[in-house]
Amino acid sequence: MPVSAPARLLALAAALALSHTAAAPAHAAAQPDYPGHTDSRYLELDGSEADLRTARDAGCADARQNRDGLRILFLGTQEDGDLLRPPGTTASTGAARTSTDRVPQVAAAYADSFAQCRTGDTTALLALGVNNKDDGGVSGAAAGTAWARVVEAAAQRADNKAVTVTGAVDAEPSWSTPSWARSWVGSYTRATQRTLYAANSADGCPTSATGTTACNNGWDLADVHYTAGGAAPTVLAIPQIYRTDGIQARQWAAVSHWGHVHADGPLRFAGALAQHTACSQRGGCERTDNTPKAAWTQLRDALNANADTRVKELPYASDMSWA
Repeated sequence: MPVSAPARLLALAAALALSHTAAAPAHAAAQPDYPGHTDSRYLELDGSEADLRTARDAGCADARQNRDGLRILFLGTQEDGDLLRPPGTTASTGAARTSTDRVPQVAAAYADSFAQCRTGDTTALLALGVNNKDDGGVSGAAAGTAWARVVEAAAQRADNKAVTVTGAVDAEPSWSTPSWARSWVGSYTRATQRTLYAANSADGCPTSATGTTACNNGWDLADVHYTAGGAAPTVLAIPQIYRTDGIQARQWAAVSHWGHVHADGPLRFAGALAQHTACSQRGGCERTDNTPKAAWTQLRDALNANADTRVKELPYASDMSWA
């Protein structure tokens, strides 16, 4: 049986669900304040001691921020045989693959270090994530179920008084068919009650209620909404708001509005994700290097421009980097 989600995760999901109100005009709503940002990371595992050393260093650095909140470790692409391929690669890469058995060890190294290095009562939600690239020889349903088991195993090993392990997914239309991504998210949520943070993109989706629902690669608004929250109450959205022109924030407001009109309601947003530090490390980010504050503010403002998508809480901003 899956382990029940910690009480604070359930409380957060409930609070975010209740944060949408439509009774007052948009201009009358209280605006959430920027919470400051946490650091999230792409972690390239190779099965060596360096994996654990990097995780320990990250945990200690995060604890010394003295800021509660969500931190995501993105670990790459799932492949057949319970293997992980490093982030940012394709199936043809010669990079080493690592068994998913390594993930609980990495999570424990992070959590132990975070607990040891904190100077007060700072806490972290450690979201262990993969992407939806469907070139790994595994079905979406099998991959989602397998990742839920990895997250549960990591939580059993790593949860402590300072750190709670959850799951994450980076689901992007360009990386899989919509059915593959839907199956992944649906299977994950059926296999565990641990929160899934959806750090997704909305590539090609409309920026307003224009009549079209089409997004890129055969996806539509229904698919994007489902994979970012529509699948289950335990899925919370922390979308990629990388572009400096605000288009991605408006896309996500449109996705949320679609849910208000056509599904069970607007999305439950946990915050916004930026890639400012990752861009400074590796470049290639023309006009997609929002600071975490800019990303968070763009999303808040886009959502709160419409009473149907307004949020009272937007608790997290996080910035991606390469570990």
